[in-house]
Amino acid sequence: MEASCLELALEGERLCKAGDYGAGVSFFESAIQVGTEDLQILSAIYSQLGNAYFHLHEYGKALEFHHHDLTLTRTIGDDSGEAKASGNLGNTLKVLGRYDEAAVCCQRHLELSRAHNDKVGQARALYNYGNVYHAKGKSICWSGMDPGEFPEEARTALQKATEYYEANLTIVKDLGDRAAQGRTYGNLGNTHYLLGSYQNALAAHEQRLLIAKEFGDRAAERRAYCNLGNANVFLGQFEIAADHYKRTLQLSRLLKDRAVEAQACYSLGNTYTLLQDYERAIDYHLKHLRIAQDLHDRIGEGRACWSLGNAYTALGNHKQAMHFAQKHLEISTEIGDRSGELTARMNVSDLQLVLGLSHKNSISVTTNTRPNSPQCTHPNSSEKMDEDGDQSPQGTFPDTLGDDGFFDLLSRFQGNRMDDQRCSIGDATSAPGASDVPPQHGPFLDLLASSQARRLNDQRASVGSLPGLSQAVLSRLIATSDGSEPEEDFFNMLIKCQGSRLDDQRSPPPPPPSRGPTVPDEDFFSLVLRSQAKRMDEQRVVVPSSPPTTQH
Repeated sequence: MEASCLELALEGERLCKAGDYGAGVSFFESAIQVGTEDLQILSAIYSQLGNAYFHLHEYGKALEFHHHDLTLTRTIGDDSGEAKASGNLGNTLKVLGRYDEAAVCCQRHLELSRAHNDKVGQARALYNYGNVYHAKGKSICWSGMDPGEFPEEARTALQKATEYYEANLTIVKDLGDRAAQGRTYGNLGNTHYLLGSYQNALAAHEQRLLIAKEFGDRAAERRAYCNLGNANVFLGQFEIAADHYKRTLQLSRLLKDRAVEAQACYSLGNTYTLLQDYERAIDYHLKHLRIAQDLHDRIGEGRACWSLGNAYTALGNHKQAMHFAQKHLEISTEIGDRSGELTARMNVSDLQLVLGLSHKNSISVTTNTRPNSPQCTHPNSSEKMDEDGDQSPQGTFPDTLGDDGFFDLLSRFQGNRMDDQRCSIGDATSAPGASDVPPQHGPFLDLLASSQARRLNDQRASVGSLPGLSQAVLSRLIATSDGSEPEEDFFNMLIKCQGSRLDDQRSPPPPPPSRGPTVPDEDFFSLVLRSQAKRMDEQRVVVPSSPPTTQH
């Protein structure tokens, strides 16, 4: 039985290391069904299974098995295992938006690491702590509040995040861990960005870029260039921002990531709109539109049409502007984007007045709006080489007319232009530059070599509900229990955060943001749309007045 359980677990671990988490989960689940009397093996299975579910974005199941691991490691007195389980549980709770519980787990991870003088564990706990407060602050910022008007709670959380990241940097520098330094600099830069400390953000992202180049980590290099571009936009340094975005576009093409390439084109289109270079802006927005259509991203397609309509209006090409405004209206209506629909209707109405069209005679919406169709082609819209067509994803959001009004919006609304480098789990890998990677147990064979002879501590947690534990071992554990109540400690602190037991709160993850894959992951666009209700007069097409009647 032992050999069978271990063999299944080892195969599950191998599959997960190869990136096949679904198959790995099947083997781990089979190992649990077989059962084991070795508590160290069972702890390792729980940990690996929780991490596999984490990578599969099945956070409820990840929470379940990390909680089992925490219970078991506390029961057998494995402080190192408990520290790692606390870190894993904290990461999962963070993704679920349960920040207070996550912070308790990070604190426990940090305390245990300090007690054993585990510098690596301390660094990891501080990094996770920073991620929790970063995510908490960001969630408050984007719960309907405009940047620049952040409540004190959000600013406090973000400031705490910077403090934990700085503490992490002190340790990883002492350890000489350059890869860890790179990850922390990236998240530190993003936190400074949210706080509006753009110069500090630049300094951090420049360090992140330097380390990414040391490792030849192209993905991290791309993210750094993008974030440098974002910070420079808010400093009003648009030409520098465009250069950074071009480098990001080059790298996205090198990495063959079409969605990120489209985001890069979108960012460059917006940057050239700020520079009032509308022909070049149109070139990049047409490239974005082409990829959005290829990837069937209707949200991205709608935003590209909106941007193109504004750019053509600025050039005085009202017929083309009408075509894209109507297409924007069609898409916004289709996807239920009420703000976009309102904006599109007003743009169409204004353009009808300029063109002297009635509703009945207005230009019909053409289904084919691909950039290579005659109706959409701009003289400068051909695909150019990387020297002037490469930028990074995540750009600034476009001005409707490209005048100074948009930069006023940028100044008022700082935006949330976090790249995939921010504290997210989408890119959780072991490569340098990947952020938010849950702590992993070492190979099973290393765990087998560790000590297993510690006394059970039945006061810490009940083991009666642990799956995979053989009945013989379970009976012995229950028989040795003295029936005393758990002390007021870590578990009770966790329970108090929510007011009920963790097992009753396996909530689903937050719903995904309403954005397409070709649009940068940020809520700034929605802020621009919201703000238009207040600034509509500034963003409408000016209708020329009728010439005065000549008196004879």
